[in-house]
Amino acid sequence: MELGHASNRTAHLDELSHRMIKCFYKLTLCTMILVTGSGAFCENSIASDVRKTPLVRAIERAKTSVVNIHSEKTARTEDSLFGSGKSRKVNGMGTGIIVDPRGYIVTNHHVIDGVDSLRVTMMDGSTYNARIISSNQSEDLAIIKINPTKKLTVMPPGTSSDLMLGETVIAVGNAFGYEHSVTSGIISSLSRDVEVNEKQSYKNLIQTDASINPGNSGGPLLNLDGEVVGINVAIRAGAQRIGFAIPIDDARKIIADLISTELIDHTYHGILANDIKQGDKQMLVLGNPEKNSPAEKSGLKKDDIVMKAGSVNVVDRADLERAFMGHKPGDTIDLLIRRDEKTQSVQITLADSTTVARTTPVSAPIVRAQNNEISNDPTLEKTWEVLGIRITKITESQKHMLNPRYEGGMLIEEVRPQSPAAMNGMRRGDILVGLHIWETVNLSNISYVLSNSKLPSFNPLKFYILRKNETLYGHLPLNLTGTP
Repeated sequence: MELGHASNRTAHLDELSHRMIKCFYKLTLCTMILVTGSGAFCENSIASDVRKTPLVRAIERAKTSVVNIHSEKTARTEDSLFGSGKSRKVNGMGTGIIVDPRGYIVTNHHVIDGVDSLRVTMMDGSTYNARIISSNQSEDLAIIKINPTKKLTVMPPGTSSDLMLGETVIAVGNAFGYEHSVTSGIISSLSRDVEVNEKQSYKNLIQTDASINPGNSGGPLLNLDGEVVGINVAIRAGAQRIGFAIPIDDARKIIADLISTELIDHTYHGILANDIKQGDKQMLVLGNPEKNSPAEKSGLKKDDIVMKAGSVNVVDRADLERAFMGHKPGDTIDLLIRRDEKTQSVQITLADSTTVARTTPVSAPIVRAQNNEISNDPTLEKTWEVLGIRITKITESQKHMLNPRYEGGMLIEEVRPQSPAAMNGMRRGDILVGLHIWETVNLSNISYVLSNSKLPSFNPLKFYILRKNETLYGHLPLNLTGTP
């Protein structure tokens, strides 16, 4: 009996131990769940760390600053700018990079060349209509603008000054219409000169074997820090894994011109400066300010380093112009500068660019040469007599204001009161781009129209002007007495 009793007690103790062990396991498991939130968390966490490579992190940093661009243009069957021949609609595609949170986007000129409409798609799927702000055909860069409902994330700018052969790079874009496609490769070569056709050639391009396909144009070439080091621009037809990008340091200089506050807002600051890009050393160093300019009056000096303008951190001219955008003549902006190793604040008050007599030694002779070239042309007097406007050929900087479909135009410098031009809406500062069905790139074009034997049949004469990047048109009733 005792033996039997001992046996039962042993069995009872074994059962109790088993229950305690099970309870301990359950307690341990609960503790793990409380700490980790999931029994499988530890394994997934390890997997995530392994999978989140530098390439993945770079894309995550930059992806919201990449936009897809869809365009529509009219393909005409005749060369006349304002002809009424047969036409058809053609869809196009490209990519853009956000350069300002207010909706300014850089892309390639050839993406927006001659388009009738632009639509931009963001990473989150939202879409916006876009308009062209400015463009530089020779450098193949353009600025377009959307009106976002919230501030956008600006693409982190890197530098192309320290790129290395074999360095990993990433291309993001609207490849073949597949939005936000990502490819990767290496830098194959630097400083490539490429001729695409008779009208377009490039210098100093980055060559990469990252796949750059139709639709990628205007998109970023990223480094592993998620910074843009190039703007994708071209592929070599018939070749595989040979693509090209504009170095970002070169592109930023053009972007500064394209978003110039003088161009966009008609304000003037007179700051002359150089971008210094040497790897991690990136800064905007001032030259001598223009004489009698807001910059000179503010006390800015040669070799000052601009660190901040308003709320914008400044490393180059593009940042500075971006900080001035949206301001009006008379507005004052705070600048944080470094001078003689000391930081100090300076205030600059913007002027009205349309009332400023420019004194820059480089630009003044160019303006005079252009004016002298046409100053004795009899067409000038005829234009004044018949239309009531004084005109001059636009400068290269003013040409940036044109819609890319126009080859050029004539700047209206004066409008005679009570003249046909004055009575029908023309203003000083408008750019005349067409009369009747002909473009007006130069005086010869205008002379052709005003001397045309069929001019009476054109009366009233239809005109086309550009005003703040909008194409406007009207009709001029002409007094043709004594006019051939």
